[in-house]
Amino acid sequence: MAAQRTYGGLSAEERRAQRRAALLDAALEIIGTQGLDKLTVSGMCTQAGLNERYYYESFGSRDDVLTALVDSIAEELVLAITTAAHTATGDSRAKAHAAITAGIHLLTDDPRKTEVTMVAAMATPQLRARTTETIRVFARLVASEGIEYYGVTTPAPDPVIDFRATYLVGGLVQTLTSWVRGDLPISRDTLIDYTTDVFVLLGEDFAHRTEARYTAEEQ
Repeated sequence: MAAQRTYGGLSAEERRAQRRAALLDAALEIIGTQGLDKLTVSGMCTQAGLNERYYYESFGSRDDVLTALVDSIAEELVLAITTAAHTATGDSRAKAHAAITAGIHLLTDDPRKTEVTMVAAMATPQLRARTTETIRVFARLVASEGIEYYGVTTPAPDPVIDFRATYLVGGLVQTLTSWVRGDLPISRDTLIDYTTDVFVLLGEDFAHRTEARYTAEEQ
């Protein structure tokens, strides 16, 4: 089997990945500055400086582009949140505050990402389904981080953990959407503080209840 030809030190697969990334960057720029309605194949390719044939080597539809873009931002969020949580020192509030700050800043420091996650992610049935799955992923992340921090030992799966984690993440998504739209007249720092209060309250309450339940069962 012939080896892949390289140009400029890059393999064919690496060049394809670069083109795909350039198209996603172009989509982010168009959505963030012009609106979702302006997202077209020709517009993306012009913005990325690529021939339209390169669009079709990576994407089959606009929904595919948007799904990939939402997934990319979700991956950034996971990295930012977990890094902040694991490097923060102090009690549960300090760790939760660090993680929530990292996530909210990532989504709101760049208005283009806000537009994608709050508007484009709900534009079609395919994207709404993807958003629902992404919320489940983040709920599992919250549950995992909480279990690790509090050292909770419960039967797996525990529906109470799943319920609380889903409630927290889903509620945060709705609250952040309202805040971005200007329906919540509070500062971003206050939003982060209030969100931290809720996460810590539910997390510590669950940890205490679980400990009390297992103590009673062992007696």
